[in-house]
Amino acid sequence: MTDKPSKILIVEDDLALNQGLVLSLKNDSYTTLPVFSIKEAREQLANSIFDLIVLDVNLPDGNGLELCQEIRRRSAVPIIFLTANDMEMDVVVGLESGGDDYITKPFSLAILRARIAALLRRSLSESPDRIKIDAFTFDFDQMVFLKGEDELTLSKTEQKLLKLLLTNRGSTVTRALLLEKVWGDSMDFVDENALSVTIRRLRRKLEDNSSKPVYIQTVYGLGYTWAVK
Repeated sequence: MTDKPSKILIVEDDLALNQGLVLSLKNDSYTTLPVFSIKEAREQLANSIFDLIVLDVNLPDGNGLELCQEIRRRSAVPIIFLTANDMEMDVVVGLESGGDDYITKPFSLAILRARIAALLRRSLSESPDRIKIDAFTFDFDQMVFLKGEDELTLSKTEQKLLKLLLTNRGSTVTRALLLEKVWGDSMDFVDENALSVTIRRLRRKLEDNSSKPVYIQTVYGLGYTWAVK
């Protein structure tokens, strides 16, 4: 498992509160990215993968509940709502829209930090290096990959790409992000077709019919996703 700090997107239009959250979470060794509108949040979500989102409900260019529903159509990333709306029905609507937790303002930073830590622990415990999906067993620690009882031989590049898709299954991972995470510093020297070629190789090894993939699906104009069935 990686020791890389968890990355948190903060979507809050109140400048003082946003800055306070960044400072507080930095003290807990999280990496934070602060934005102040739905538009900025969408831009960041299109280009980066986050471990958790802190999301205000009332934003200047829209409703955080609707953004949450939009995110949920492609990702299971933990989401904590921040809002001044403290009626019971507001909490229910927030949770039903896909939020994992709901904190009303004013709130204790200590409580928020504790809830973030709890959600991240739960999220990480659900994403081990050993993943079983349908007939597949993917053990990235032991580098053993099975389809039923048949062992699959995957290159290091294929393993990196597969793990990134699996740990973000149900989410669209952009081509740019896949290139950055899989090829890293050498991406500037990688042929532009390298990603497409690696995806084709993975499909041939994993899919029953690589021309009609069930698991590794193309999201046209964006990237790829491991489809959640």
